[in-house]
Parts: sequence; C-alpha cells; structure tokens
Amino acid sequence: MDFQALLIILIVLFISSFVIVESTELSLAYYRKTCPEFEKIIHDNIESKQLLHPLNAPATLRLFFHDCMVEGCDASILISPNQAKDTERDADINHSLVSDAFDVVASAKTTLEKSCPGIVSCADILAQTTRDLVTMVGGPFYKVLLGRKDSLVSKASSVEGNIPRPNQSMDQLIKIFARKGLTIYDMVALNGAHTIGFSHCKEFSDRLFHFNKTTPTDPDLNPLFASALKITCEKIVDLGVSVVNDLESPTTFDNVYYKSLSKGLGLLKSDNALLKDPRTKPIVLSFAADQTLFFRAFSRAMEKLSIYNVKTGQQGQIRRVCDAFN
Repeated sequence: MDFQALLIILIVLFISSFVIVESTELSLAYYRKTCPEFEKIIHDNIESKQLLHPLNAPATLRLFFHDCMVEGCDASILISPNQAKDTERDADINHSLVSDAFDVVASAKTTLEKSCPGIVSCADILAQTTRDLVTMVGGPFYKVLLGRKDSLVSKASSVEGNIPRPNQSMDQLIKIFARKGLTIYDMVALNGAHTIGFSHCKEFSDRLFHFNKTTPTDPDLNPLFASALKITCEKIVDLGVSVVNDLESPTTFDNVYYKSLSKGLGLLKSDNALLKDPRTKPIVLSFAADQTLFFRAFSRAMEKLSIYNVKTGQQGQIRRVCDAFN
C-alpha cells in the first residue's frame, strides 16, 4: 500500500470517528445541516394551534415534565397503549394527560418526516415544542440542546415514585427532584409551571371535603375560593373536572402563581406546602417579588431537566411515528 492510499484511509477513518462523536452529543445546532427547517416547522406547527386551543401550552409542558421525570427526556411517554402493553401512559398519574399535547407533537412529526425523513426524534420535538409554547404565552426563552434519541422502552412500572404527587410530603418531593439532579431551588422554580397549569378536582378534593376529622376544609384555603371550588367539584370529582391553578392570569406565563399562594389560592396540598416549609418559603416569596428572578430560575431548571438521562447514539432510535416503536 503506497503512502497516498494510506493517507486517504486515515483521513476517512478520522472523519468517520468525528461523525460518530458528533452524533452522540447534544448541540444547539444539531439539525442545522440535516434538517435546517426544524425550528421553523416547530414554530409554524404550534402558532395557530395555540391561538385556537390555549390548553396546548400547559398540556404540552406537563407532558414534557412527565416524560423527563421517568427515565429521562426520551419520548417514552408518547408510546400509545394500543401499540405496546403497560406503557407509561397506562400509569394512573398519566391518565389525565391531555390529548392536545400528544396531537401537537404528532403533527410536528408528520411535517418533519416530509421535510427530512428519519432525522428528527420525537424527544427533540417535544423538548423544542415545549420551549416555544412557554415563550409564546409570555414565558422565558431558554436554550434547548438537541440530539436526543427516542426510547426503546416504555413501562408503566417505571412511573411510580418518579413523578411527584400533590399529597406527598416536602421531604418526599425534594428526594424525587434530587434524584434527577435538581435542587430545592429548581423544584420551586419548576412548580411555577402551574401559572398556566390546571388541576383536576380529584387531586385537591380532600382539602375541600375531608381535610381532617374535625375540620372538613383546609383552613389555609381562602374561604371564598374554597366555597367556589366546592360548587365546582362536589359530586363530580370522578369526572375529571379541572380548575386552573392561577385564577388571575391562567393563560399567561408569569409569577402570579407564587403571589397567589400567600392569598390562600394554591389548589394543591403541595402548592400550599411550598409556602409553609422553611426550606421553600423564602424561594416562593422571592419569585413572587421578582418575575425576572423566577424566569431565570425556571429557564435554568428546564435546561437541566431537559438533558436528564437523555438517550444518544445507539441508546435509542428515531421513531417513524411518535406513538409507536419502529
């Protein structure tokens, strides 16, 4: 073998190894060459949908959170129960996830497959769509690293203990977030998603009707607020009726959620606990007083959560459709 041939082989090997390394790392510009219209397609996909269906933003943000908290941000939550047995969507805590969010991701995937087939993962679509929707309703712009692969597994048994429940103690909640590399400060910031969120009656009905043996209604709830909630939720708890978490500006991402807690307007037991626990109360008050501070904290927490335990390289796949494995 002459020197020129050997040199060519070495160059090819070098380039190949570089490509492999590049493909296993997250990057802001991951699709710049392979799918240059990625960001525009995502934005165009959500723009009209959000205007017609304001529920898209909170529903998609909640879907993203439920995905990332279980085995990382890998689109495992998107697998339909019709396509596999006992998927994450079969877990009881995921039954209330709203179909609008799944539809938004599926719609973007369909368009992207026409433009750049087999290139963009559903996990990246969900992450980018969530950020764009948060920004669209007034929230902060934060960086979304790209290059995730879609999971090869989705199991209902993986969900319990990874997604916080509203009746858990503060110690339990802190531990759940800590296992994802998130601090108490991050946890309080992520709870700010409730500013555009909603909760189902069954998630807070105990505070209205069965708080304790001597006091049926939680005294920390604003009395007028509690009375209105009782009218809304009484006898129809099992029908999945929901109430917005932020009464003043439910469709705008702002810091009103934190201000509402001190007025007794926090729906969930876990919301109220944030104001009462000495570890979280100062953070709540600081976010209530300074929206810019909250936005910075939320952005940082979302950036951290979005790269938790992501699959790259050969750890996953690029699904052809988001609700089924290839």
